[in-house]
Amino acid sequence: MSTPSILFGITLLTCMFSLVMCVIFGQVTVRKLRKNPQTKDALGMGFISGWDILNVAQALSTPRSWSKKLESTPLSFLHANSDLLFEHTNRFDRFLALIFWIPFLMTSIMCLALVMVDFLGIFD
Repeated sequence: MSTPSILFGITLLTCMFSLVMCVIFGQVTVRKLRKNPQTKDALGMGFISGWDILNVAQALSTPRSWSKKLESTPLSFLHANSDLLFEHTNRFDRFLALIFWIPFLMTSIMCLALVMVDFLGIFD
């Protein structure tokens, strides 16, 4: 088995795990936040259906100082309100967000790296 095949397989497995965790996180945490009248408008703007799942996971998983910087920009309407989300979520919800967000970012970075390596012809 070649190195590109192994790296692609690892990326694919991480992607599958991330997709499963996205569904679980959306059903357990984001569904609860959508039903709450105080938080339903604080989930950030969604370009497509389910984008608020990414917004909430990002707000609950990244350090609070980063979330504050994102929320103080002119494009703050795109991001979820981290203070309000922390008030209305428990430790389990934040743990689910972290378990979803880290593999999601890893998959994105690995896919971009594989595309770049293929473009440069390193594995040829």
